[in-house]
Amino acid sequence: MGKILSRERLKSEIERLRQGGKKIAFTNGCFDILHVGHTRYLRDARKTGDVLILALNSDASVRAIKGEKRPLVPEAERADVVASLEAVDYVTIFDELTPLELIEFLQPDVIVKGGDWSEENVVGRQSVRKWGGKVVIIPETKGASTTNIVEKIIKTYGRP
Repeated sequence: MGKILSRERLKSEIERLRQGGKKIAFTNGCFDILHVGHTRYLRDARKTGDVLILALNSDASVRAIKGEKRPLVPEAERADVVASLEAVDYVTIFDELTPLELIEFLQPDVIVKGGDWSEENVVGRQSVRKWGGKVVIIPETKGASTTNIVEKIIKTYGRP
């Protein structure tokens, strides 16, 4: 079995892992161009549970959130890149604008978000608390973002 799973297969895997006493951590995002902010964040997110699930925004949901020019990297390639990281145990792709439906389906023990989020704005926070879980905010790496990388590329190489 690979690391990239449908939500249904992932739910079965989570149930198996929970029977073994594992604590499930969940994070989500676009992860368009992988950078040091992502890798540091994912290493720290992994420490919040025994298993880290990364829910990846589909191409359609990235476009809806970030605009028509994004994502720069297609979802299958983004999924493959993040799945290759040691900190990430499983990856699933979701189409919705927010991961709320997926969070309620998977019922993780921990929801992890970056420091650019305040806890009161974390999608799924009320749900995870209902079943005894928690929200963890990981400090962000200042200046590390896909937008900053794109801006640097344009500044360095110019617009096509």
